[in-house]
Amino acid sequence: MGGGGNGSDSKVEPSTTTDDHDRHHHHQNNPNQQQQSQQQSQQQQQKRSEIYTYEAPWHIYAMNWSVRRDKRYRLAISSLLEQYPNRVEIVQLDDSTGDIRSDPSLSFEHPYPPTKSIFVPDRDCLRPDLLATSADFIRLWQINEDSVTLRSLLNGNKNSEFCGPLTSFDWNEAEPRCIGTSSIDTTCTIWDVERGTVDTQLIAHDKEVYDIAWGGVGVFASVSADGSVRVFDLRDKEHSTIIYESSEPDTPLVRLGWNKQDPRYMATLIMDSAKVVVLDIRFPTLPVVELQRHGAGVNAIAWAPHSSCHICTAGDDAQALIWDLSSMGQPVEGGIDPILAYTAGAEIEQLQWSSSQPDWVAIAFSNKLQILRV
Repeated sequence: MGGGGNGSDSKVEPSTTTDDHDRHHHHQNNPNQQQQSQQQSQQQQQKRSEIYTYEAPWHIYAMNWSVRRDKRYRLAISSLLEQYPNRVEIVQLDDSTGDIRSDPSLSFEHPYPPTKSIFVPDRDCLRPDLLATSADFIRLWQINEDSVTLRSLLNGNKNSEFCGPLTSFDWNEAEPRCIGTSSIDTTCTIWDVERGTVDTQLIAHDKEVYDIAWGGVGVFASVSADGSVRVFDLRDKEHSTIIYESSEPDTPLVRLGWNKQDPRYMATLIMDSAKVVVLDIRFPTLPVVELQRHGAGVNAIAWAPHSSCHICTAGDDAQALIWDLSSMGQPVEGGIDPILAYTAGAEIEQLQWSSSQPDWVAIAFSNKLQILRV
């Protein structure tokens, strides 16, 4: 099922050109040398390239970076097909050639389109090489040399055929035994991945829960169609703290990003809204800043994995914007502007910032995966 590497659309953009001196210099060489040095300079340009593109055979929805340090530039992408069988591909950038390639032996069928995928948060390669996906259940897939096998399926209601579809999940980096899921049935469930058992299930909201994010070992937050951001501490499961409620009625919150470098800050998205709401959990209810430079609905947010004050946002205006929020304490006249903007070829639905290689952001739009050097 592998999509082609560099189609006409996905040529590596040379970010540099040779100067006149070089061209003059090439001209004096014999034709063979000239050809060689042109090839070399093309290769160097490709190495320095800022953008690599991969075309999948289907519309991409879930997408994420591998974390392991022995698998640089590896991502998982999955299909959004209106049918039961969907596909997941493991793709890898070969940075010597600039091609992103799918490994056909690591492409596998998946029931329903995954709503999210996450590789095991295991930089030091101490655990099996796992990929988790969410749809009707959480599934853990083991990635082998030349195959992918289903290692476990986490099913909380063994006694019932029916389960509320999972909207999202998060794998706890500080405690990789724990995965937290969010569901349309208003619950969040904390799983012990190693045992395959439910640690905790709680009714988190009054309506569907659309996203969940860990903020530490025993602390997570969730957002919901009820318009609220709530924080839960597993040491006190009876209570939650409402950090924010959207001011207008019927404004579902659909995404949540928790700043890993400075856990006082989180960001959330309102369904079909072009603004990004940034919150400081020490001052509930009032956004610390609202980012308002997108021209259409925002679909995805990613805090920088290596900097406490940078965030990337992407949306239906086909833009990925990077913002420096170091000034967010002080009001800026007219609002903050992004420091970097990239325009893709279509609405951007997915965005992930590589935690192991913080220079790289991946976006997905239509059937294309692009990785951008930032």
